[in-house]
Order: sequence, then C-alpha cells, then structure tokens
Amino acid sequence: MTSIHEVISTQPATAKAIGAPGRPSLTYGDLALLLETTAKALNGFGIGSGDRVAIVLPNGPEMATSFLAVAACASAAPLNPAYKEDEYSFYLEDLRAKAVLVETGSTSPVLASAAKLGIPVLTIHHAEGDPAGQFGFEATDLTGTVAKTGWSEVGDEALVLHTSGTTSRPKVVPLSTANVLASANHIKTSLALGPQDTGLSIMPMFHIHGLIASLLASMAAGAHVVCTPGFNALKFFQWFSEVQPSWYTAVPTMHQAILARAARNQEAVKASRLRFARSSSSSLPPPVMAELEETFNCPVIEAYGMTEAAHQMASNPLPPAARKPGTVGKAAGPEVAIMDEAGALLPQGASGEIVIRGPNVTAGYENNPKANAENFTNGWFRTGDLGFLDDDGFLTISGRLKEIINRGGEKIAPREVDDVLQAHPSVDQVVTFALPHDKLGEAVAAVVVFKEGQTATEAELKAFAAEKLAAFKVPSTILIRDEIPKGATGKLQRIGLADKLGLTK
Repeated sequence: MTSIHEVISTQPATAKAIGAPGRPSLTYGDLALLLETTAKALNGFGIGSGDRVAIVLPNGPEMATSFLAVAACASAAPLNPAYKEDEYSFYLEDLRAKAVLVETGSTSPVLASAAKLGIPVLTIHHAEGDPAGQFGFEATDLTGTVAKTGWSEVGDEALVLHTSGTTSRPKVVPLSTANVLASANHIKTSLALGPQDTGLSIMPMFHIHGLIASLLASMAAGAHVVCTPGFNALKFFQWFSEVQPSWYTAVPTMHQAILARAARNQEAVKASRLRFARSSSSSLPPPVMAELEETFNCPVIEAYGMTEAAHQMASNPLPPAARKPGTVGKAAGPEVAIMDEAGALLPQGASGEIVIRGPNVTAGYENNPKANAENFTNGWFRTGDLGFLDDDGFLTISGRLKEIINRGGEKIAPREVDDVLQAHPSVDQVVTFALPHDKLGEAVAAVVVFKEGQTATEAELKAFAAEKLAAFKVPSTILIRDEIPKGATGKLQRIGLADKLGLTK
C-alpha cells in the first residue's frame, strides 16, 4: 500500500470501519468517500501535500476520521486538547500550521492562539444520527492553490508530532506516509489483526500509541475500531459490554484502573471475548500482567514504542509463542540492537543503549542538526533507553539515558516546567525531576530556592504553573529548600535528585 486512502478504499465497502458507543458505525466505503470529499475540499482551500493542519478535537470517532482524512492528503498535527493558550501558540508557530481544525462550538484556547497568529480555522460538524466519524466542515479565510493535490504518497509527510527533549524546546518529529503505514503493518502482523477483530479505542488520539496502534493498524487490517471519548474507568465496562471487543491497547495505569473495577463488573468480565490485551508506552509490572491475564482469560502482549519509530519497535508475541513478562518482547518491525557510547554494536546479553533502524523510523528531527547528530549513528537511531537483548532476542529496558519524566505514558520535558516556575517573581532556582510513583511510574516534582526576602506557598506555585501548563505537567510535589544539591562541577542535576533529597527511602 502506498497511501492511507489506498488502505481504506481497498477494504470491503460494506465492512464496519469506525464506531462509537451508542452510534451506528461508518463503513469502509463511506470512510473512503469521506477521505475523498475532504481531500477535494482541502485542496480547494489551498491545503495539500506537506501542509500541516493542527487538529484539536476531543477523543472520539470524529478525531479518528479527521486524522485519517487530513493525513491522507496533507499532514496531520494532532495537539493535546488540554493545552493552554501559550502552549498552543508555541506549537502552532513551531509547526508553521497552515490551518487549525476544531469542532463546532469549540471553546478551546487554540482559537485565541490561531487568531493571534493569523492562522485560518476549519470547523467540523456532524448531525445527530450520523454514523460515527461522519463529518462536514466549514472554513474561513482559506483560499489558494496547492503544488500537489490528491493523495500523499510514501515520501510525503502524513503526521507530525512533538517529542519532549531535555531542553525546554520539544523536538519536531515528521513521519512520512511510509513510516506510519510500515508501523501499522508491523502491529497488524504482530497481533494477527484481521477483519474479524473489533478494537476498543481508549488511548488519546494526539499520541502516537492511539493513532497508530489502535487506529491505523486496525484500518490496515480491515478491522473495526470503536472510539470512546477517552479512557474512563467508570464507563469502561459499560463500553466493554456494548462493544464486545476482541482486543484493546492501553498504558499500564489504565490497565490497573480497569483491574480495580473488574470485581464489580463480573458479568461483563465473564462475557468477554478478548483475544488479547496490549500494553505499551511505559513498563507493565509483571504482577499486573498476571492479574490481567487471569481476569480476562487472555494473553497480555507488552510492546515497546516511541514517537520517532511511528510507535512500535518491539513486542511480545502472541501464543503459542512464549512471552516473557518484564521484557518488551522481540524486534517487531524495525531492527533492534544495543550500542555502546562509541557507536559499536554490542553482543547479546551486553547492556547499552537501545538503537533501531527500519522503514517506520523518522528520517530525522526537523531543523535540529544537533539532535540529529546526537541521535543517529551509522544509520541507527539512538532511543535514549538502556537495555539488553537476551539469548532468545527478548529486549529488557533497564533505564533511561534521557531525563524525560514518564508520567503514566505522558512524556514531560523537565526544562519546560523549570522555565514556567522560574518566571514566578519569588523563584531564584528551580529543578524539575521525576519522582517515583507506585501507579504512574513517575510523577512530576520540583525543588525551588526563593530569592532573598521572597516567599510563596506550594499551592501558590502550583497555581502559577497551572496558568501556563497542561494539568499533567504541573508538579504534584514542590519542595522548598535553601539550596539544591549540585554535581561535582557545580551544575544542578536532575538525575538522582529524588534520592539526594531523601524522597525515595
């Protein structure tokens, strides 16, 4: 397959493609038609191959079909609906977005950002009773011609996301049509997905996990994906009973929340037709895996993914092949190897940095030669994760070289939080760091030193941060100290800071 439209249009026209709880499903034939009408309209508005459309929509079927329609003929740039105006302004400007797509009646602060930057807005709408994902849209101030109309091909950008780095400036990750289709096919193959499958989509669709593993892999398989408004532990089993999915994919914290309510939903559990459950985006504790398998009487497949790989890099196999709890499985698409600091590949069993190469891997960060030089060595992409491959080729992740905070799968750049707190009039020094958390894996914490004669409470600092940051980035713990521990050279250091502050004992 050479285009997203081809993936959709070659499936049986009457087969169900996109669904939602309580709504009729959109067929592959109707989805292909929606892609065609959207492409024609976008081209008429002056948007075509390579032009970036920022999508700010709540989770659900319209988010799914909007992504597919935009990615099929232009470049989709999904943004977190929880962002504040300053964050949207940064991302829209950094992406050079040609337009912003929102729903009718949206009150998102992205509208203020778009107006300030002079970026046109596309508004989508659907009528009650429409199949899930069906939409029409209107545009203001959009006219022009495009260099290339029609469908984006393998070398054209289909998706662009930001990934947090250890500096305050997130890196731009362009992913081509070839990248995303390769990853979707890798996942389809790993999970043996087919037209008989129905996936329950609970992952956010501004994440690579939800976009590729849940949605595009299903489309590549001709399967049915039912899109929820986002994860809700209180509604999960209601949706589960209604949809009767054959699989779902989630992050460990979601799996744990589901398990916590399973005992109260025994009827739904007993009626389950799950063929497997999948876990990715952060480490799944082996006891949680065992409890999930016992509860749903199906295998749990742990996988390893990241934005730069258009998601999947490794995966545990389906039965009857053996799975190894505590590992992220075997290479499942790209080649996976272990590299030392000098760039030499290491033998099985040796620990080092996990590196990958393959058709799903981005060609490089945009306008960031320094990051590209640091992250690509001899054609291999350096993941920033430490690990080793055992004699059977199973990959174990033992740590991270990077300082990114992984809060339940949400990746947060500490420096971004630093910069916000540093702007508080009372703050002299600040270091944001990862604090171990029993459910999220890591929580966001910060330690501050006040300017002489200045003060503020922890609650005031959190409220100040919340004005500029999405809720998941606001530190859950802010420590006030006279001095922040420093390294041998006098530099403030994040790594090991939780230990140095006595927070992990």
